Amino acid sequence: MLISIDHGNKQIKTNHRTFVSGLRESDTKPPFGKDVLFYKGKYYTLTDQRIPYMRDKTADERYFILTLFAVAFELAGTEYRKDEIVDVQLAVGLPPAHYGAQYERFENYFLNRDIIDFQLDGRPYSVFISTAICFPQAYAAIMPIYQRIHSYSKVAVLDIGGFTADYLLVKNGEADLSACDSLDNGVITLYNGIKSKVNADFDILLDESDIDAILKDTPTDFDESVIRIVQEQAQQFINDLFGKLRERMIDLRSGKAVFVGGGSILLKKQIEASGKVGAPIFVDEISANTKGYELLFKAACMG
Repeated sequence: MLISIDHGNKQIKTNHRTFVSGLRESDTKPPFGKDVLFYKGKYYTLTDQRIPYMRDKTADERYFILTLFAVAFELAGTEYRKDEIVDVQLAVGLPPAHYGAQYERFENYFLNRDIIDFQLDGRPYSVFISTAICFPQAYAAIMPIYQRIHSYSKVAVLDIGGFTADYLLVKNGEADLSACDSLDNGVITLYNGIKSKVNADFDILLDESDIDAILKDTPTDFDESVIRIVQEQAQQFINDLFGKLRERMIDLRSGKAVFVGGGSILLKKQIEASGKVGAPIFVDEISANTKGYELLFKAACMG
């Protein structure tokens, strides 16, 4: 079974489920709650408290445990039998700037583990990860709209994620990995800046869901002055990001610019208001990378 997973710094995404990249470990079973995973004598639950940024996600087992959650969520929507050992093929990804140095290590992180037995909410699962192929993020995210943009001579792709904003140039339909980088300008840095500013100015403690609600124009109980600060900080964040791209000779006013990732969806209004993008195309699909991994995996297997 092919399962595509986007291991983000902020969220884990599959084709059917998105959850925060946060994990809590315990030696004893939690007394209540759902999404409780049991593996190798330990209990794991998901939490809204993200794992701190990890450039190398293979440094410990936490992202592997999050992968088991993702696999179980995907299997739950199938006719999986309890006595079945599922042959899992993983399609995963890394930021373009990290891809060359890390893709082999990230692929091997999931392999050579024999049969993996675990439980989710008491339901047993047995899987064998036979294959893992890693693809560049951002490039994968444009695969669902590839036919729309492949004929352009140059397309700038910007993937605003949790901790990083990854950019990549696509020339005549081919990814140019010599013209890519990962900037430390993901939405987590925006959240931290907003929380510090609002706490300093108003002695109010915002959490990330509060900021998301304000930026999505969801009705809230916050004073207009707090809402204004959040919106101003978000606009400044986008302006600063585009300024950094300009310093790297990436001009979003010439040619096509494709915006992908949860941060691009969240900050669409600020991107459009910046006046620094000529012809933006938004991929309004939080799981665009996972869908792209799947397409690229199938193409790779077909040769």
